[in-house]
Amino acid sequence: MPPAYALPSALDTRAAHRHHASRMEQTDPHYTRMIQAPVGGLVISLAVPTIISMLVTSIYNMADTYFVSKLGTSASGAVGVVFALMAIIQAIGFTVGMGSGSLISRLLGAHRTDEASRVAASGFYMSLLFGALLATAGLLFLDPLMRGLGATATILPYARDYAQYILFAAPVMTASFVLNNILRAEGQARLAMVGITAGGILNCGLDPLFIFVFKMGIAGAAIATALSQLISMLILLSCFVRNRTVCKLSLPKLSRTPDTYLQILKNGLPSFCRQGLASISTVALNVNAAVYGDAAVAAMSIVGKIFMFIFSVTLGIGQGYQPVLGYNYGARNFRRVREAFFFTLKTCIVFMAACSIGGFAAAPFLMKLFIATDPDVIAIGSKALRAQCLTMPLIPLGVMCNMTFQSIGKSWTATFLAAARQGIFFLPSILILPRLLGLTGVQITQPLADACTFLCCIPFTIHFFRELKIEQTIS
Repeated sequence: MPPAYALPSALDTRAAHRHHASRMEQTDPHYTRMIQAPVGGLVISLAVPTIISMLVTSIYNMADTYFVSKLGTSASGAVGVVFALMAIIQAIGFTVGMGSGSLISRLLGAHRTDEASRVAASGFYMSLLFGALLATAGLLFLDPLMRGLGATATILPYARDYAQYILFAAPVMTASFVLNNILRAEGQARLAMVGITAGGILNCGLDPLFIFVFKMGIAGAAIATALSQLISMLILLSCFVRNRTVCKLSLPKLSRTPDTYLQILKNGLPSFCRQGLASISTVALNVNAAVYGDAAVAAMSIVGKIFMFIFSVTLGIGQGYQPVLGYNYGARNFRRVREAFFFTLKTCIVFMAACSIGGFAAAPFLMKLFIATDPDVIAIGSKALRAQCLTMPLIPLGVMCNMTFQSIGKSWTATFLAAARQGIFFLPSILILPRLLGLTGVQITQPLADACTFLCCIPFTIHFFRELKIEQTIS
Protein backbone atom coordinates (compact mmCIF):
# COMPACT_ATOMS: atom_id res chain seq x y z
CA MET A 1 0.00 0.00 0.00
CA PRO A 2 1.19 3.55 -0.63
CA PRO A 3 1.79 5.83 2.36
CA ALA A 4 -1.31 7.59 3.73
CA TYR A 5 -0.15 10.95 2.41
CA ALA A 6 1.57 9.95 -0.84
CA LEU A 7 0.55 12.19 -3.71
CA PRO A 8 -0.99 10.78 -6.89
CA SER A 9 1.65 10.63 -9.59
CA ALA A 10 1.20 7.40 -11.54
CA LEU A 11 0.19 7.59 -15.18
CA ASP A 12 -3.21 5.93 -14.58
CA THR A 13 -4.26 8.66 -12.11
CA ARG A 14 -3.44 11.74 -14.19
CA ALA A 15 -6.74 11.97 -16.07
CA ALA A 16 -8.66 11.90 -12.77
CA HIS A 17 -6.27 14.47 -11.34
CA ARG A 18 -6.84 16.87 -14.24
CA HIS A 19 -10.61 16.43 -13.92
CA HIS A 20 -10.55 17.27 -10.19
CA ALA A 21 -8.16 20.17 -10.77
CA SER A 22 -10.50 21.63 -13.40
CA ARG A 23 -13.43 21.39 -10.97
CA MET A 24 -11.43 23.01 -8.17
CA GLU A 25 -10.43 25.90 -10.46
CA GLN A 26 -14.09 26.59 -11.10
CA THR A 27 -15.18 26.51 -7.42
CA ASP A 28 -12.18 27.61 -5.33
CA PRO A 29 -10.69 31.02 -6.16
CA HIS A 30 -7.83 30.53 -3.69
CA TYR A 31 -6.79 27.29 -5.40
CA THR A 32 -7.05 29.00 -8.80
CA ARG A 33 -4.84 31.84 -7.62
CA MET A 34 -2.17 29.46 -6.34
CA ILE A 35 -1.89 27.54 -9.61
CA GLN A 36 -2.67 30.25 -12.19
CA ALA A 37 -1.67 33.73 -10.94
CA PRO A 38 1.62 35.13 -12.36
CA VAL A 39 4.40 33.46 -10.41
CA GLY A 40 6.50 36.51 -9.59
CA GLY A 41 3.60 38.52 -8.20
CA LEU A 42 2.26 35.48 -6.33
CA VAL A 43 5.57 34.72 -4.63
CA ILE A 44 6.01 38.37 -3.64
CA SER A 45 2.43 38.67 -2.37
CA LEU A 46 3.01 35.67 -0.11
CA ALA A 47 6.55 36.69 0.76
CA VAL A 48 5.86 40.25 1.92
CA PRO A 49 3.75 39.27 4.95
CA THR A 50 6.25 36.53 5.77
CA ILE A 51 9.18 38.94 5.44
CA ILE A 52 7.42 41.34 7.80
CA SER A 53 6.90 38.48 10.25
CA MET A 54 10.53 37.38 9.99
CA LEU A 55 11.84 40.93 10.36
CA VAL A 56 9.68 41.57 13.40
CA THR A 57 10.90 38.30 14.92
CA SER A 58 14.50 39.32 14.25
CA ILE A 59 13.84 42.80 15.63
CA TYR A 60 12.51 41.52 18.91
CA ASN A 61 15.40 39.05 19.15
CA MET A 62 17.72 42.00 18.55
CA ALA A 63 15.71 44.06 21.05
CA ASP A 64 16.50 41.49 23.74
CA THR A 65 20.19 41.71 22.83
CA TYR A 66 20.10 45.52 22.67
CA PHE A 67 18.36 46.13 26.00
CA VAL A 68 20.15 43.32 27.83
CA SER A 69 23.52 44.61 26.59
CA LYS A 70 22.89 47.71 28.72
CA LEU A 71 23.26 45.43 31.74
CA GLY A 72 26.86 44.55 30.77
CA THR A 73 28.99 42.27 28.62
CA SER A 74 28.27 39.11 30.63
CA ALA A 75 24.52 39.68 30.39
CA SER A 76 24.85 40.17 26.63
CA GLY A 77 26.80 36.92 26.44
CA ALA A 78 23.95 35.17 28.28
CA VAL A 79 21.59 36.05 25.44
CA GLY A 80 23.93 34.26 23.06
CA VAL A 81 23.99 31.20 25.32
CA VAL A 82 20.21 31.04 25.68
CA PHE A 83 19.89 31.59 21.93
CA ALA A 84 21.19 28.02 21.61
CA LEU A 85 18.31 26.86 23.84
CA MET A 86 15.83 28.80 21.73
CA ALA A 87 17.31 27.10 18.67
CA ILE A 88 16.38 23.76 20.26
CA ILE A 89 12.81 24.97 20.82
CA GLN A 90 12.74 26.22 17.23
CA ALA A 91 14.06 22.86 16.06
CA ILE A 92 11.04 21.14 17.58
CA GLY A 93 8.61 23.75 16.32
CA PHE A 94 10.00 23.85 12.80
CA THR A 95 10.27 20.05 12.61
CA VAL A 96 6.58 19.61 13.28
CA GLY A 97 5.55 22.86 11.56
CA MET A 98 7.52 22.41 8.34
CA GLY A 99 6.77 18.69 8.32
CA SER A 100 3.05 19.45 8.55
CA GLY A 101 3.23 22.43 6.18
CA SER A 102 5.02 20.64 3.35
CA LEU A 103 2.40 17.87 3.46
CA ILE A 104 -0.51 20.29 3.73
CA SER A 105 0.41 22.42 0.72
CA ARG A 106 0.84 19.37 -1.50
CA LEU A 107 -2.39 17.78 -0.21
CA LEU A 108 -4.29 21.01 -0.85
CA GLY A 109 -2.70 21.23 -4.31
CA ALA A 110 -4.03 17.70 -4.92
CA HIS A 111 -7.45 18.82 -3.45
CA ARG A 112 -7.33 16.44 -0.44
CA THR A 113 -8.64 18.86 2.17
CA ASP A 114 -9.77 16.40 4.86
CA GLU A 115 -6.36 14.74 4.93
CA ALA A 116 -4.70 18.17 5.15
CA SER A 117 -6.83 18.94 8.24
CA ARG A 118 -5.79 15.67 9.87
CA VAL A 119 -2.14 16.57 9.33
CA ALA A 120 -2.69 20.08 10.73
CA ALA A 121 -4.49 18.95 13.89
CA SER A 122 -2.01 16.15 14.54
CA GLY A 123 0.95 18.51 14.12
CA PHE A 124 -0.52 21.15 16.43
CA TYR A 125 -1.20 18.82 19.36
CA MET A 126 2.08 17.01 18.88
CA SER A 127 3.95 20.33 19.14
CA LEU A 128 2.29 21.12 22.49
CA LEU A 129 3.35 17.73 23.85
CA PHE A 130 6.95 18.03 22.65
CA GLY A 131 7.24 21.57 24.01
CA ALA A 132 5.99 20.46 27.43
CA LEU A 133 8.49 17.60 27.55
CA LEU A 134 11.37 19.92 26.68
CA ALA A 135 10.30 22.47 29.31
CA THR A 136 10.16 19.81 32.02
CA ALA A 137 13.57 18.36 31.20
CA GLY A 138 15.20 21.79 30.88
CA LEU A 139 13.89 23.12 34.19
CA LEU A 140 14.99 19.97 36.03
CA PHE A 141 18.56 20.27 34.75
CA LEU A 142 18.84 24.03 34.26
CA ASP A 143 22.39 24.71 35.50
CA PRO A 144 24.03 21.75 33.71
CA LEU A 145 22.12 22.73 30.58
CA MET A 146 23.41 26.31 30.67
CA ARG A 147 27.00 25.17 31.24
CA GLY A 148 26.64 22.69 28.39
CA LEU A 149 25.42 25.48 26.11
CA GLY A 150 28.60 27.47 26.72
CA ALA A 151 27.93 29.64 29.81
CA THR A 152 31.06 30.77 31.64
CA ALA A 153 31.09 31.25 35.43
CA THR A 154 30.32 34.96 35.04
CA ILE A 155 27.63 34.41 32.38
CA LEU A 156 25.86 31.53 34.21
CA PRO A 157 23.73 33.59 36.66
CA TYR A 158 22.38 35.73 33.84
CA ALA A 159 21.80 32.71 31.59
CA ARG A 160 19.91 30.89 34.35
CA ASP A 161 17.60 33.83 35.01
CA TYR A 162 16.89 34.25 31.31
CA ALA A 163 16.46 30.58 30.40
CA GLN A 164 13.95 29.52 33.04
CA TYR A 165 11.20 31.75 31.65
CA ILE A 166 12.00 30.76 28.08
CA LEU A 167 11.53 27.13 29.11
CA PHE A 168 8.15 27.87 30.71
CA ALA A 169 7.08 29.28 27.34
CA ALA A 170 8.43 26.35 25.30
CA PRO A 171 5.03 24.68 24.58
CA VAL A 172 3.60 28.02 23.47
CA MET A 173 6.61 28.70 21.23
CA THR A 174 6.53 25.28 19.55
CA ALA A 175 2.77 25.59 18.94
CA SER A 176 3.24 29.08 17.45
CA PHE A 177 5.77 27.76 14.94
CA VAL A 178 3.35 25.03 13.86
CA LEU A 179 0.34 27.36 13.51
CA ASN A 180 2.44 29.83 11.55
CA ASN A 181 3.61 27.12 9.15
CA ILE A 182 0.11 25.74 8.64
CA LEU A 183 -1.19 29.18 7.70
CA ARG A 184 1.68 29.75 5.28
CA ALA A 185 1.20 26.30 3.77
CA GLU A 186 -2.40 27.26 2.98
CA GLY A 187 -1.18 30.46 1.33
CA GLN A 188 -2.59 32.53 4.22
CA ALA A 189 0.62 34.47 4.88
CA ARG A 190 -1.24 37.64 5.92
CA LEU A 191 -3.00 35.85 8.77
CA ALA A 192 0.31 34.42 9.94
CA MET A 193 1.86 37.88 9.79
CA VAL A 194 -0.72 39.40 12.14
CA GLY A 195 0.03 36.98 14.96
CA ILE A 196 3.81 37.16 14.65
CA THR A 197 4.04 40.93 14.29
CA ALA A 198 1.65 41.61 17.18
CA GLY A 199 3.79 39.50 19.51
CA GLY A 200 7.01 41.06 18.23
CA ILE A 201 5.84 44.63 18.70
CA LEU A 202 4.60 43.77 22.18
CA ASN A 203 7.98 42.27 23.06
CA CYS A 204 9.85 45.41 21.98
CA GLY A 205 7.63 47.48 24.27
CA LEU A 206 7.76 45.12 27.24
CA ASP A 207 11.57 44.68 27.21
CA PRO A 208 12.52 48.14 28.54
CA LEU A 209 9.45 48.17 30.81
CA PHE A 210 10.34 44.94 32.60
CA ILE A 211 14.13 45.35 32.51
CA PHE A 212 14.48 48.97 33.62
CA VAL A 213 11.15 50.29 34.93
CA PHE A 214 10.24 47.19 36.96
CA LYS A 215 13.94 46.56 37.76
CA MET A 216 13.70 42.88 36.77
CA GLY A 217 17.01 42.80 34.87
CA ILE A 218 17.62 40.02 32.39
CA ALA A 219 14.67 38.02 33.77
CA GLY A 220 12.43 40.86 32.58
CA ALA A 221 13.62 40.35 28.99
CA ALA A 222 12.74 36.66 29.21
CA ILE A 223 9.29 37.36 30.69
CA ALA A 224 8.64 39.89 27.91
CA THR A 225 9.55 37.25 25.32
CA ALA A 226 7.35 34.61 26.97
CA LEU A 227 4.32 36.91 27.16
CA SER A 228 4.73 38.08 23.56
CA GLN A 229 4.96 34.48 22.36
CA LEU A 230 1.76 33.64 24.23
CA ILE A 231 -0.09 36.54 22.60
CA SER A 232 1.21 35.48 19.16
CA MET A 233 0.04 31.92 19.67
CA LEU A 234 -3.45 32.99 20.78
CA ILE A 235 -3.84 35.31 17.78
CA LEU A 236 -2.72 32.57 15.37
CA LEU A 237 -5.02 30.04 17.04
CA SER A 238 -7.96 32.43 16.73
CA CYS A 239 -7.69 32.20 12.92
CA PHE A 240 -8.59 28.52 13.17
CA VAL A 241 -11.24 28.99 15.86
CA ARG A 242 -13.00 31.65 13.73
CA ASN A 243 -13.00 29.35 10.66
CA ARG A 244 -10.82 31.62 8.57
CA THR A 245 -8.67 28.69 7.43
CA VAL A 246 -8.99 25.69 5.13
CA CYS A 247 -7.53 23.27 7.70
CA LYS A 248 -9.31 22.54 10.98
CA LEU A 249 -7.73 21.78 14.37
CA SER A 250 -10.66 20.23 16.24
CA LEU A 251 -9.95 17.10 18.28
CA PRO A 252 -12.05 14.85 16.00
CA LYS A 253 -9.56 15.69 13.23
CA LEU A 254 -6.68 14.31 15.32
CA SER A 255 -5.23 11.28 13.52
CA ARG A 256 -5.26 7.95 15.32
CA THR A 257 -2.81 6.27 12.98
CA PRO A 258 0.95 6.37 13.70
CA ASP A 259 1.69 6.82 9.99
CA THR A 260 0.40 10.40 10.08
CA TYR A 261 2.87 11.38 12.80
CA LEU A 262 5.71 9.50 11.14
CA GLN A 263 5.02 11.30 7.86
CA ILE A 264 5.06 14.67 9.65
CA LEU A 265 8.35 13.86 11.39
CA LYS A 266 9.89 12.48 8.21
CA ASN A 267 8.97 15.59 6.23
CA GLY A 268 10.15 17.76 9.11
CA LEU A 269 13.46 15.95 9.51
CA PRO A 270 15.39 18.51 7.43
CA SER A 271 14.11 21.29 9.71
CA PHE A 272 15.07 19.31 12.80
CA CYS A 273 18.49 18.72 11.36
CA ARG A 274 18.89 22.37 10.34
CA GLN A 275 17.64 23.85 13.62
CA GLY A 276 19.25 21.20 15.81
CA LEU A 277 22.60 21.74 14.17
CA ALA A 278 22.09 25.50 14.52
CA SER A 279 21.82 24.95 18.26
CA ILE A 280 24.87 22.67 18.37
CA SER A 281 26.89 25.05 16.23
CA THR A 282 25.93 27.97 18.49
CA VAL A 283 27.16 26.00 21.49
CA ALA A 284 30.39 25.14 19.69
CA LEU A 285 30.83 28.78 18.71
CA ASN A 286 30.21 29.97 22.29
CA VAL A 287 32.63 27.42 23.74
CA ASN A 288 35.41 28.35 21.32
CA ALA A 289 34.74 32.09 21.67
CA ALA A 290 34.74 31.81 25.49
CA VAL A 291 38.45 30.95 25.34
CA TYR A 292 38.99 34.60 24.39
CA GLY A 293 36.71 36.02 27.11
CA ASP A 294 33.18 37.34 27.50
CA ALA A 295 33.85 40.04 24.89
CA ALA A 296 34.30 37.39 22.20
CA VAL A 297 31.10 35.56 23.22
CA ALA A 298 29.15 38.84 23.22
CA ALA A 299 30.62 39.94 19.88
CA MET A 300 29.77 36.69 18.09
CA SER A 301 26.27 36.77 19.61
CA ILE A 302 25.68 40.29 18.25
CA VAL A 303 27.04 39.35 14.81
CA GLY A 304 24.67 36.39 14.78
CA LYS A 305 21.69 38.63 15.52
CA ILE A 306 22.67 41.15 12.81
CA PHE A 307 23.12 38.37 10.27
CA MET A 308 19.79 36.77 11.20
CA PHE A 309 18.05 40.12 10.70
CA ILE A 310 19.38 40.25 7.12
CA PHE A 311 18.93 36.53 6.55
CA SER A 312 15.30 36.71 7.70
CA VAL A 313 14.39 38.59 4.51
CA THR A 314 15.82 35.79 2.38
CA LEU A 315 13.97 33.24 4.51
CA GLY A 316 10.78 35.27 4.17
CA ILE A 317 11.05 35.35 0.38
CA GLY A 318 11.80 31.62 0.38
CA GLN A 319 8.83 30.90 2.61
CA GLY A 320 6.61 32.86 0.24
CA TYR A 321 7.91 30.55 -2.49
CA GLN A 322 7.20 27.30 -0.60
CA PRO A 323 3.37 27.22 -0.81
CA VAL A 324 3.57 28.21 -4.49
CA LEU A 325 5.94 25.30 -5.04
CA GLY A 326 3.85 22.88 -2.96
CA TYR A 327 0.53 23.69 -4.66
CA ASN A 328 1.96 23.53 -8.17
CA TYR A 329 4.05 20.44 -7.54
CA GLY A 330 0.95 18.75 -6.09
CA ALA A 331 -1.00 19.90 -9.17
CA ARG A 332 1.88 18.66 -11.40
CA ASN A 333 2.38 22.08 -12.95
CA PHE A 334 6.15 21.75 -13.32
CA ARG A 335 6.61 24.78 -15.56
CA ARG A 336 5.45 27.00 -12.70
CA VAL A 337 7.68 25.11 -10.26
CA ARG A 338 10.73 25.98 -12.39
CA GLU A 339 9.61 29.56 -12.86
CA ALA A 340 9.03 30.05 -9.13
CA PHE A 341 12.44 28.62 -8.22
CA PHE A 342 14.47 30.89 -10.47
CA PHE A 343 12.45 34.01 -9.73
CA THR A 344 12.93 33.50 -5.98
CA LEU A 345 16.61 32.62 -6.29
CA LYS A 346 17.44 35.72 -8.35
CA THR A 347 15.49 37.98 -5.99
CA CYS A 348 17.31 36.60 -2.94
CA ILE A 349 20.77 36.87 -4.53
CA VAL A 350 20.24 40.53 -5.47
CA PHE A 351 19.06 41.36 -1.95
CA MET A 352 21.90 39.52 -0.19
CA ALA A 353 24.51 41.10 -2.47
CA ALA A 354 23.24 44.58 -1.62
CA CYS A 355 23.26 43.79 2.11
CA SER A 356 26.77 42.33 1.94
CA ILE A 357 28.13 45.60 0.53
CA GLY A 358 26.32 47.74 3.09
CA GLY A 359 27.15 45.45 6.00
CA PHE A 360 30.85 45.32 5.11
CA ALA A 361 31.09 49.12 5.03
CA ALA A 362 29.04 49.71 8.18
CA ALA A 363 30.32 46.84 10.38
CA PRO A 364 31.88 48.95 13.20
CA PHE A 365 28.86 51.26 13.29
CA LEU A 366 26.47 48.30 13.57
CA MET A 367 28.47 46.82 16.46
CA LYS A 368 28.49 50.16 18.30
CA LEU A 369 24.70 50.22 18.20
CA PHE A 370 24.76 47.36 20.69
CA ILE A 371 27.84 47.98 22.87
CA ALA A 372 29.51 51.32 22.23
CA THR A 373 31.70 51.23 25.37
CA ASP A 374 33.58 47.95 24.85
CA PRO A 375 36.25 48.32 22.11
CA ASP A 376 37.10 44.60 22.22
CA VAL A 377 33.51 43.63 21.36
CA ILE A 378 33.46 46.17 18.51
CA ALA A 379 36.79 45.02 17.04
CA ILE A 380 36.04 41.30 17.27
CA GLY A 381 32.51 41.68 15.94
CA SER A 382 33.44 43.99 13.06
CA LYS A 383 35.95 41.50 11.67
CA ALA A 384 33.51 38.59 12.00
CA LEU A 385 30.67 40.54 10.38
CA ARG A 386 32.83 41.59 7.43
CA ALA A 387 33.92 37.99 6.88
CA GLN A 388 30.27 36.94 6.87
CA CYS A 389 29.38 39.68 4.35
CA LEU A 390 31.84 38.23 1.83
CA THR A 391 29.77 35.05 1.44
CA MET A 392 26.24 36.44 1.81
CA PRO A 393 25.43 36.31 -1.95
CA LEU A 394 26.20 32.57 -1.94
CA ILE A 395 23.69 31.70 0.78
CA PRO A 396 20.39 31.86 -1.22
CA LEU A 397 21.16 28.76 -3.31
CA GLY A 398 21.44 26.64 -0.17
CA VAL A 399 18.19 28.06 1.19
CA MET A 400 16.35 27.43 -2.07
CA CYS A 401 17.61 23.86 -2.44
CA ASN A 402 16.68 23.04 1.14
CA MET A 403 13.18 24.50 0.88
CA THR A 404 12.55 22.92 -2.52
CA PHE A 405 13.46 19.36 -1.61
CA GLN A 406 11.62 19.54 1.71
CA SER A 407 8.48 20.98 0.10
CA ILE A 408 8.26 18.27 -2.56
CA GLY A 409 8.79 15.45 -0.07
CA LYS A 410 12.41 14.52 -0.85
CA SER A 411 13.20 14.41 2.85
CA TRP A 412 16.55 12.63 2.76
CA THR A 413 18.04 14.97 0.17
CA ALA A 414 16.72 17.97 2.09
CA THR A 415 18.09 16.55 5.34
CA PHE A 416 21.56 16.12 3.87
CA LEU A 417 21.56 19.68 2.56
CA ALA A 418 20.18 20.96 5.86
CA ALA A 419 23.09 19.29 7.63
CA ALA A 420 25.66 20.85 5.30
CA ARG A 421 25.83 24.46 6.49
CA GLN A 422 25.79 24.09 10.27
CA GLY A 423 26.92 20.50 10.52
CA ILE A 424 29.02 18.90 7.81
CA PHE A 425 31.04 22.05 7.11
CA PHE A 426 30.67 24.21 10.24
CA LEU A 427 31.33 21.77 13.07
CA PRO A 428 34.64 20.32 11.80
CA SER A 429 35.80 23.84 10.94
CA ILE A 430 35.00 25.27 14.39
CA LEU A 431 36.94 22.42 15.96
CA ILE A 432 39.98 22.85 13.70
CA LEU A 433 40.32 26.51 12.65
CA PRO A 434 40.54 28.14 16.13
CA ARG A 435 43.42 25.79 16.96
CA LEU A 436 45.24 26.87 13.80
CA LEU A 437 44.26 30.54 13.56
CA GLY A 438 43.15 31.48 17.07
CA LEU A 439 40.29 33.98 17.33
CA THR A 440 40.38 34.52 13.55
CA GLY A 441 39.39 30.88 13.16
CA VAL A 442 36.26 31.54 15.24
CA GLN A 443 35.41 34.59 13.14
CA ILE A 444 35.73 32.95 9.70
CA THR A 445 34.22 29.52 10.36
CA GLN A 446 30.64 30.40 9.38
CA PRO A 447 31.58 32.20 6.13
CA LEU A 448 33.74 29.26 5.12
CA ALA A 449 30.89 26.84 5.82
CA ASP A 450 28.55 28.99 3.71
CA ALA A 451 30.94 28.91 0.73
CA CYS A 452 31.27 25.12 0.95
CA THR A 453 27.47 24.71 1.18
CA PHE A 454 27.03 26.76 -2.00
CA LEU A 455 29.39 24.47 -3.94
CA CYS A 456 27.66 21.40 -2.52
CA CYS A 457 24.21 22.56 -3.71
CA ILE A 458 25.14 23.10 -7.37
CA PRO A 459 25.00 19.42 -8.50
CA PHE A 460 21.75 18.82 -6.57
CA THR A 461 20.13 21.78 -8.34
CA ILE A 462 21.20 20.54 -11.78
CA HIS A 463 19.92 17.01 -11.07
CA PHE A 464 16.57 18.29 -9.77
CA PHE A 465 15.80 20.25 -12.91
CA ARG A 466 16.80 17.35 -15.13
CA GLU A 467 14.31 15.16 -13.26
CA LEU A 468 11.66 17.87 -13.47
CA LYS A 469 12.10 18.08 -17.24
CA ILE A 470 11.53 14.33 -17.52
CA GLU A 471 8.41 14.53 -15.30
CA GLN A 472 7.06 17.38 -17.41
CA THR A 473 7.58 15.39 -20.61
CA ILE A 474 5.54 12.38 -19.40
CA SER A 475 2.80 14.41 -17.63
